[in-house]
Amino acid sequence: MAIINFLKNYERMARFKWGNFEGMKGPGPVWLIPIMHSGARVDLRTEVIDIPRQRNITKDNAPIDIDFLVYMRVMVEIADRAVLEVEDYTAAVIGLATTTLRAVVGDIDLDEVLSQRERINNILRERLDAETERWGIKVTNVEIREIEPPRDIQDAMNRQMSAERIRRAVVREAEGTKEAAVTVAEGEKQAAILTAEGRRQGEILTAEGDQQAAVLRADGFATALDRIYGVAQNVDSKTMSLQYFETLKEMGSGASTKFIFPMEFTNLLKPFMDMAGGGGDDKDED
Repeated sequence: MAIINFLKNYERMARFKWGNFEGMKGPGPVWLIPIMHSGARVDLRTEVIDIPRQRNITKDNAPIDIDFLVYMRVMVEIADRAVLEVEDYTAAVIGLATTTLRAVVGDIDLDEVLSQRERINNILRERLDAETERWGIKVTNVEIREIEPPRDIQDAMNRQMSAERIRRAVVREAEGTKEAAVTVAEGEKQAAILTAEGRRQGEILTAEGDQQAAVLRADGFATALDRIYGVAQNVDSKTMSLQYFETLKEMGSGASTKFIFPMEFTNLLKPFMDMAGGGGDDKDED
């Protein structure tokens, strides 16, 4: 009696007749006649394999524990290899991933292992994919899940990170202080420039005002002299003599007992002296 196997879209079956491989069957119904036929199912979906944590030695002899995930799938074009070329391809991939990880980590220093996780993922994927192709397996991705260094190394790393954070904080504080000092100095510079400019403008305005005032005073003085000169043109000697008499009158009312007169004073009095002398002659004639 035949046995019917219904294969889904993501399944294939390697069917053997009398022990000879007939090919990959499916999807859909696949007939197997007992004793004559035998078959092995293959799942084409992506499978996630958890590689157990293992201790690896880095290039600088630092022990480190790593566990990671491998994403793989059977390629439909060569799915027969997953049956014919390897007994248990899952176990084979786990063993290959373990040895490949040790080889990769052994060529890298501890600092690079901790800081270049993505690079290690790519190296592992490329090496695994190159090896598993003969089994009909495609390694699509590798992801390191956790890296755990020894306690003493982890403590040293924590101290280093703390010192680095303190250094960055000091640098940022110094940069902030520097920027603040530059800002204050720039402000003081601008204030000094504005103050000097204001003082200069003030001095210029003051000088211009003094100049204008001096010009106005000079113009007034010149105008006054012109007027005095104009009036003086019409003043005769008698009028000047009368002005001198008025001045003498004011001087005589003071407390002084000694006076000094210029030589020109007698010339100014000459007209009056001539008038006085002429008046006496007329009286004698009478």
